[in-house]
Amino acid sequence: MATDPRYPIGKFTAPAAYTPEIRVRNIADIAAAPAALRAAVSGLTDAQLDTPYREGGWTVRQVAHHVPDSHLNAYVRVRFALTEDNPNVKAYDEAAWAKLPDAIGAPVESSLALLDALHRRWVALWRALTPAQWARTYNHSENGKVALDWVASQYAWHGKHHVAQLTTLRAGKGW
Repeated sequence: MATDPRYPIGKFTAPAAYTPEIRVRNIADIAAAPAALRAAVSGLTDAQLDTPYREGGWTVRQVAHHVPDSHLNAYVRVRFALTEDNPNVKAYDEAAWAKLPDAIGAPVESSLALLDALHRRWVALWRALTPAQWARTYNHSENGKVALDWVASQYAWHGKHHVAQLTTLRAGKGW
């Protein structure tokens, strides 16, 4: 059976329940994401960066820019949830963002540096949350009401998901 190249680690599945151990693991995965993404694109030429990770998919460069775009949106949403009562947050058009000039042609280093700095802040925030804060929510325009526990799990998966897309491509191409 062929594996879906869009989901080399499988689709996101939320845990049935959240525990302190799951939170620690999610935070560790979020902390590791910048280095993993950096390693996944390390040493690639511009031609390799401009190669789609799958037929009809984004290029390696677009994926490298997408991860900080997505995580920055999530970070801001978490901060809203911590300072407002179940705030409304909106989705953004990821595909349209991936077509913007910076996502298509900018060097990936700018996004790698952004992800490094963003995750230092985000991990510090995650580690400081109280049990009550983990239960805080926001109302997402597409996903409905979500708790911060879910957000941490989703973004722990998200970083690994995109890194796996790139490392799978590299392995298949012998890069």
